[in-house]
Amino acid sequence: MRVIAGKARSLRLKTIEGMETRPTTDRIKETLFNMLQPYLADCRFLDLFAGSGGIGIEALSRGADLCVFVEQQKKAADCIRENLKFTRLDGQAQVIVSDAVSAVKRMDGEAPFHCIFMDPPYNKGLELQVLEVLKDTSLIDEDTLIVVEASLTCSMAEVEQMGYEIIKEKCYKTNRHLFLKKGGKV
Repeated sequence: MRVIAGKARSLRLKTIEGMETRPTTDRIKETLFNMLQPYLADCRFLDLFAGSGGIGIEALSRGADLCVFVEQQKKAADCIRENLKFTRLDGQAQVIVSDAVSAVKRMDGEAPFHCIFMDPPYNKGLELQVLEVLKDTSLIDEDTLIVVEASLTCSMAEVEQMGYEIIKEKCYKTNRHLFLKKGGKV
């Protein structure tokens, strides 16, 4: 896994061993960031279920001001810190070792993020739990773009009942990215 573009371009990132995380492939990451690029300049980026930090580090490399990484596995959080130090982006980052729902609740009261990315373990309903808690916090507003990585079989029908609008969906062979906004503003 490597950083594709920006300040840390071509630097190889570490990942933790085993099947506990699923690093996003370079091809999917490139497609994702082609769509996210207009949101990244000077943005506050939140990477939930951060794994080894590849998505948040890519955002920082491409111009985000700050990235908050949330990862509940200590080993993975240590890997994020190593990758941030290696890429020299650690001064623009915060790593929180916690489950995503608890972290969102603790951060409530802070300024909204411009972009939130979440890649939870597939088919466990975690994305819906986080979206339910997130919708009533200060962490999002009508301009926040939320990107959810999910399996192709995961039903996201409930998100509209929660007050989100699916503004875009990009399907790949094994998964998809859903782009959401709060309150139906495109």
